[in-house]
Amino acid sequence: MKVAVVILNWNGKELLKQFLPSVLKHSREEAAIYVADNASTDDSVVFITENFPEVRILQNTTNGGYAGGYNEALSTLTEDIFVLLNSDVEVTKNWISPLVSAFQKDTNLVAAQPKILDYHNKDTFEYAGAAGGFIDALGYPYCRGRIFNTIEKDEGQYDDSATIFWATGACLFLKRDAFWNAGALDPDFFAHQEEIDLCWRLQAAEGTVKYIGASTVYHVGGATLSAGNPQKTFYNFRNTLLVLLKNVKGGVIWKIIILRLFLDGIAGIQFLVQGKPRHCMAIIRAHFSFYGAISVFLKKRKQFASSLKYYRTNSIIWAYFIKKRRDFKKL
Repeated sequence: MKVAVVILNWNGKELLKQFLPSVLKHSREEAAIYVADNASTDDSVVFITENFPEVRILQNTTNGGYAGGYNEALSTLTEDIFVLLNSDVEVTKNWISPLVSAFQKDTNLVAAQPKILDYHNKDTFEYAGAAGGFIDALGYPYCRGRIFNTIEKDEGQYDDSATIFWATGACLFLKRDAFWNAGALDPDFFAHQEEIDLCWRLQAAEGTVKYIGASTVYHVGGATLSAGNPQKTFYNFRNTLLVLLKNVKGGVIWKIIILRLFLDGIAGIQFLVQGKPRHCMAIIRAHFSFYGAISVFLKKRKQFASSLKYYRTNSIIWAYFIKKRRDFKKL
């Protein structure tokens, strides 16, 4: 299987300078390496051309965010496997072959991720992906190794391979044909949650998503939008609602949406109590943006909503805050 490692870049010269060498060192024998530039205004493209001539540049016409940027860049590639790799990821020796082997052994496998550890605390799982993602009935995402802000140390507990619901967009392996057949990434999300939406559609088409613990990468996280940025809060709250509206089949969706809006309101009050009014306003903006997108997503719903069993846990909030189950294996 031919592999394309594609790093999306937007004004990320310093990240490329720091992390591109590890990608080249551990990937050049197994994959073609691309940087998809999202119409950067810095000199990152010139930097790549001068310092890493073997890296191929895919120049996007506009900054379409994660989803739009990757869709435009990937449309020109013919490799069998796409690896969507964040620019703030340090890869390790033999990180590609265990996942390619998994695709070769399982013809139903359409998306996968390696073990994601924290670049700054390399014995600890990283928030955005850890050992594979799930969501609860209300769409709240969590991972093996990370539930809300409780993050587990890597003690070999997830050295296995396992079927998961979503694979992280920080290091996402995709079968090319399945990616395009499922409708690719949805550019209306712009950033955040789009990998959950994609994995949902891939599984509705009877594909399988897996975590492969034999491969490890280290992710900085928040290099584009930090956790403290209200815009990140905006995308997370809005896009979770859009993912649910687009993919959950049946009238139950409206009960889920109403309950989510109520819980989002509680989260907004909590932000106010914590002295974070801009994050509270981000939730309000997210809700109004969601209302404005309903008509568009109702049309998408007609095409994509499915009866797929999407949740492993009824309520991660109940399990975490009421039952105090902070470890994935105790859920």
